[in-house]
Amino acid sequence: MCAAPGSAPDDPPYRQVLLVYNPHSTGGGEGKAHTLARDLRALAPDLDVELVPTEYAGHARRIAESAARTFRPLVVSVSGDGGYNEVVDGAMAGGDGHRTGTVVAVTSAGNANDHRRVTRRRPLAEAVAERNVEYLDVLRLDIGSGTTRYAHSYIGLGITPVVALAIEQHGKGTVRELITTAREFLRFRPFEIELEAFEGESRDGVGVGEYLGRRRYDSLIVANLSEMAKYARLSEGDPADGRFEIVSIPHRGRFRLLLTGLRAAWQGLGWQPSARHLRFRTIEELPLQLDGEVITLPADTSVAITLVPGALATVR
Repeated sequence: MCAAPGSAPDDPPYRQVLLVYNPHSTGGGEGKAHTLARDLRALAPDLDVELVPTEYAGHARRIAESAARTFRPLVVSVSGDGGYNEVVDGAMAGGDGHRTGTVVAVTSAGNANDHRRVTRRRPLAEAVAERNVEYLDVLRLDIGSGTTRYAHSYIGLGITPVVALAIEQHGKGTVRELITTAREFLRFRPFEIELEAFEGESRDGVGVGEYLGRRRYDSLIVANLSEMAKYARLSEGDPADGRFEIVSIPHRGRFRLLLTGLRAAWQGLGWQPSARHLRFRTIEELPLQLDGEVITLPADTSVAITLVPGALATVR
């Protein structure tokens, strides 16, 4: 068992568990939170388990940040990737910038559960009871000089956030999602950014330095996980390997984009270049997907994506 940073070697990493859930979740968050609480009380009766419903958008972020700055329980997000993003973002904000201030975890209760699906080792109740803390990488996003956000799985530009926004507006569910994806695919236009720096490794392990210039893409994904969107296999990366993968699809027309999407779902995209830092400047206002959440990047703004290795303290 790994002790929490700053604790005595024999101290447990947490004695209290907060189960954070949205009582209005369409994924059955409240029921799953109560089931997990029951299982935890049976497996680890010494743990203090508390159910914490969220009251508004962004509330999970505030709960996790407050916990990270004070008594440092295990914070479990009973949600999809978007809800877990709030918890990870809050825990990182309440930490020292290099590691979460508290242990966090996620159990599936949402539309997309990529992080839990890819990183899962055992039923979460068993992992929580064992208290074996592991450390995964986190993506840090800096927008301009004043906004910092964190992501546990991926940061995407292009077709990915466009489809995500449309699904939020027009409803979720397999049939609706397929219809929405097809409609947005036909409407989609490429985007352009100015690449300012790339620091990572090519296929042969040779370091790659700075380069400048405008690039036009249909999709650009910085991935900490090997899979996303329930079906797509992006790369051979691992969330604890000290680097992220850059999955880029230069603009070559809708048919080429469609073929790439089908290949990702059918057999995976295979090896992708890896990096630890990527910086670019927006030319126009752009939507960006941060795990399951979509935000807007202002025009003419410098954006930096940096890997924070081993920053996410978790059980899985």
